[in-house]
Amino acid sequence: MQSLKLYPEIKSVREDVIAWRRHLHQHPELSYQEERTSQFVYDTLLSFGNLEVTRPTKYSVMARLIGTQPGKTLGIRADMDALPIEEENSFDFKSKTPGVMHACGHDGHTAMLLGTAKILSGMKDSLKGEVRFFFQHAEEYFPGGAQEMVDAGVMEGVDIVIGAHLMSTFEVGKVGIVYGPMMAAPDGFFLTIKGKGGHGSAPHETIDSISIGAQVVTNLQYIVSRNTDPLDNLVLSIGKFVGGEAANVIANSVEISGTVRSFDLKFRESMPVLMERVIKGITEAHGASYEFDYLTGYRPVINDNEVTKLIEETVGEIYGEHSVDHQKPTMGAEDFSAFQQKAPSNYFLIGAGNKEKGITYPHHHPRFTFDEEAMEYGVNIFIHAVRKILG
Repeated sequence: MQSLKLYPEIKSVREDVIAWRRHLHQHPELSYQEERTSQFVYDTLLSFGNLEVTRPTKYSVMARLIGTQPGKTLGIRADMDALPIEEENSFDFKSKTPGVMHACGHDGHTAMLLGTAKILSGMKDSLKGEVRFFFQHAEEYFPGGAQEMVDAGVMEGVDIVIGAHLMSTFEVGKVGIVYGPMMAAPDGFFLTIKGKGGHGSAPHETIDSISIGAQVVTNLQYIVSRNTDPLDNLVLSIGKFVGGEAANVIANSVEISGTVRSFDLKFRESMPVLMERVIKGITEAHGASYEFDYLTGYRPVINDNEVTKLIEETVGEIYGEHSVDHQKPTMGAEDFSAFQQKAPSNYFLIGAGNKEKGITYPHHHPRFTFDEEAMEYGVNIFIHAVRKILG
């Protein structure tokens, strides 16, 4: 297969991309709080020239590069928010904000898209069609910034949209490709079981909310193992169980919450009903009451086969077919799915781990980081995808 050369401009922005990433890493902001981040992105984009830069929502930024010739419109998305985690890395550009860090690579995503925008802004005269750069806020926190941007109209007239995620879980040089379903829908639930508290020496005088809650947790798992087809993808996990204040006191109530992950709409409709049937039966059997809330989260990420093939071909042409890593779907989640409702799309993964450098920690870990060499892969793939899609 013919190999495409690395655009010389990509090498020229390499140091800028690294500097932007490190600046963002030092100054992380949580979802719906990306004031400095979005202003930095806005000002940086304006400095490139040839771009129409706007603020579709309070914390997001969009830049439009409109070519001199007619053609398709391609959207490229990067997320910008950080996580409520205390960083434990020791490098010079570690977070300066206590309790907040970029532990998922969004600083790298933003830097890659800035680098892409800088290079393409110098190619306006030869560009057919339009490229829209979406710098999205609040990917980590439902209801998510992607839907807010879509509601603001950023996808109007867009023919194709693509995005990428840096992954520390596999090595630099590999690009993860998934056809069809890629990431699950992340729904959440919140349950309070109300019993009757009392002294631990007299359990017969109480309604033991902790014991009842334990039965609920155990029996909820039967929904997955006995009420659904074992070939279906469904996960129900309890992440929080809180109750009681003293060792010799039976708690008056317990709070239980967790997540349900699925790809199929039928589960999103049936799970609240099946769960409440279990909860109601157990609590009533023991004389307790309950409050149950089920929150529908992001839609599943489902890649378009034609756009995915185009990205796979692009990666193969640049780096060779050995760089393409066909991966299985994951039960993780991404609000990139909001963009997918408006245009055919692909979301791909960029290997950013490096065992020799000790870059092996998973996402959302206090020592998470990624090999900055991976950002050049991202910029290069984006540039060549623009070339391939817009001609």
